[in-house]
Amino acid sequence: MGVRKAEDLMGGSNVSAGPPLIGRQLCAEGVHLLRSRWRSASLASGWPFPSDWALDEVDAVCVAAVSGEDLAGVVAGLGRARARAGAGLDETLLDLAALHAVLTSPAPHDGLFSADPDATPSRLIRATAIGWADVASDLVGASEVLDAMTGMTTAAYLRTRLTEVYRAEAAARHVLLVAALDLSQAEGWTRPVAMVLMGDVLREVFPGGETVSLIGPSTAAVLLARDELLITRMARVRWQLAQRLSVDRELHGVGTAEVWPEALPDNHSRACELLAHLAG
Repeated sequence: MGVRKAEDLMGGSNVSAGPPLIGRQLCAEGVHLLRSRWRSASLASGWPFPSDWALDEVDAVCVAAVSGEDLAGVVAGLGRARARAGAGLDETLLDLAALHAVLTSPAPHDGLFSADPDATPSRLIRATAIGWADVASDLVGASEVLDAMTGMTTAAYLRTRLTEVYRAEAAARHVLLVAALDLSQAEGWTRPVAMVLMGDVLREVFPGGETVSLIGPSTAAVLLARDELLITRMARVRWQLAQRLSVDRELHGVGTAEVWPEALPDNHSRACELLAHLAG
C-alpha cells in the first residue's frame, strides 16, 4: 500500500520526493491529522462504537503510516486490540478500509472519505484478521458471565470490566481486592463448597455493585473503587469467611483466607497478565 508523505497528509499539494518524515513537528502534526481523518472516515463508514474507537494501537498505526513504515505489523496489533475491546471482525476490517481510503485517496472537498473494504490490500487484511482471530479464539471458551457453581462472575467478565475502567482512565482510582484459600488439604466436595462460601461472603461485604469474580480454583477478586473502608472490608472478609468455614468440621482443614489489595497496572494488557498470575 502506498503511504502518502506527511506533507500530503497535512494538505500540501506539491510534495517532493524524499523521506516521509521531515521534522518532529511535521510528524506530530501529520499523525494528529491522519488520526482525525481516519476516525471521521471510520465513523462515516458505519463504525458503531464512536466512544471506543480510540486505542493506543490506533496511534501506533498513525505513527507508522506517517513515517512511511510497513503497516503489516502494526495493523496486526490493531486487530488484536479491537478483538480485546469486543469489536467484531467486520467492524475491524471496515475500520482498516477507512484508514486505507484516507491514505490513498485525494482529500475530498467535504472532508469525507469513502471506505471500500475490497480495495484494501490483502496482506493488510490478512495481518489484521489474524491478529483479531488470535485474541478472539482465546475468548471463545471464556465467554460466560457467571460461574455456575459459585455464582461469582468469571475471569473473562472481569477482564471486560477492566477494559471499561482503563477506557475511562480510572485505573488509579480502582483496586483489586484478592481473596485466596489454601485448598491443598481439602478433598472432594469441600473444595467447591469453600469457594461457594467465599462468593457468599464477598457479595455480602461488597453489595454495592462491585465486580466479584472467580479468577482461579481457589482465588477470587473484587474490582472496586478505592475508599477509606478498604482495610475494614478486608478484615470483614477474613472474619466472616473464617466463621462460615468453622461451621462444618469437614471444612476445618481449609486455612484462613489470605486477603490483600492489588494496585492496577498501567494498562489493560498488564492487568490481564496480573489476573493470570493471581489465578495460579
